[in-house]
Amino acid sequence: MPTIASESVNYNHTQSNLQRWFLVIILIYALLVAVGIIGDGFKIATGGHAVQLFNFASNPVVALIIGIVATASIQSSSTVTSIIVGLVAGGMPLSIAIPMIMGANVGTSLTSTIVSLGHIRNGDEFKRAFSAATVHDSFNLLAVAILLPVELLFSPLERVSGFFATFFRVGATADVPGFNPIGFIVKPATEAFATFASYIPGAWSGIFMIFAGILLILFVIKSIGKVLKKVMVGRALQIMHRTIGRGPISGIGAGGIITILVQSSSTTTALIVPMAGNGIFTLRQVYPFTLGGNLGTTVTALLAAVSVTGPLAVLALQIALVHLFFNLFAIILIYSIPFLRDIPVFIAENLSSLAQRRKVYVFVYIFGVFFVGPLSIIALTRLMGM
Repeated sequence: MPTIASESVNYNHTQSNLQRWFLVIILIYALLVAVGIIGDGFKIATGGHAVQLFNFASNPVVALIIGIVATASIQSSSTVTSIIVGLVAGGMPLSIAIPMIMGANVGTSLTSTIVSLGHIRNGDEFKRAFSAATVHDSFNLLAVAILLPVELLFSPLERVSGFFATFFRVGATADVPGFNPIGFIVKPATEAFATFASYIPGAWSGIFMIFAGILLILFVIKSIGKVLKKVMVGRALQIMHRTIGRGPISGIGAGGIITILVQSSSTTTALIVPMAGNGIFTLRQVYPFTLGGNLGTTVTALLAAVSVTGPLAVLALQIALVHLFFNLFAIILIYSIPFLRDIPVFIAENLSSLAQRRKVYVFVYIFGVFFVGPLSIIALTRLMGM
């Protein structure tokens, strides 16, 4: 029979665990706020001109680059894809919008890469976290490298999405407003911080917010790592592994469902990276989970398309379906073929090993892949008059 002393110990242990889980929730909220602050900081630092990049979309390659840079700057693929849906409804050709959607898929993976910086002071943790973040980048880049040329040659995404769009024709009175629960919860904190930062003049307030957000991420990741090591044991660890780590289908499903619920793939991947960094999940367990995030985020564009009315409403729905089918085809094609499936893992492992040895390569990678490289291509095409 259990003694009073043992019951007291169990009670104290349970209470301690509840307190730790509550602390995890607070830290996760702080992480989401930090990501939001960085996104708002980018908007302020660029003077809101990131969205104006869409005006430069003169050909599919530039459209792809604009999708990457705009999403990386705004820190929200949901926002960018919704903008693209609106642009298609306003007359943007699908031949331009489709590569832009692909670019948005690449740009959104920047968030998890930034979150991985929270482990930068611990070599082994950082290697695991950075590989978990960059496997998402690598998969999305590989998907674009394979599917964009195919789309330019044979237009399978345009054809398939057009076929299905005719079955879901939007009526003139359709109006389904989107709701982002994470944005709703985080907005008060990010707005309060933006108000505080507004006392700093001009674009410097945005730069201040970016650095403040990064510092907050560093603090949160360090703190959450310590707490997770204490709570992710026993039954809690078993439940997480049953949900995410059981296999690819389970991982993709979990990533998709969570992303649909929070309406943000950036949030989903940002939450899994610290767990990978702390050794709770392996790279190959995180990999399918991030792919589920890719699928889940397409719901936002579909909701945006449903709210579009008028003669071009079907085209708006079609580009939203392109987003869905692009991610679906990429998963089926790449993840089902062992050789292709292992390429993102190989790239992520090598990038993380390189980053572990020389931290400067991390920042070269971030700015090179998401900003300097893409913007250089846009500038070059403008100079060449393309």
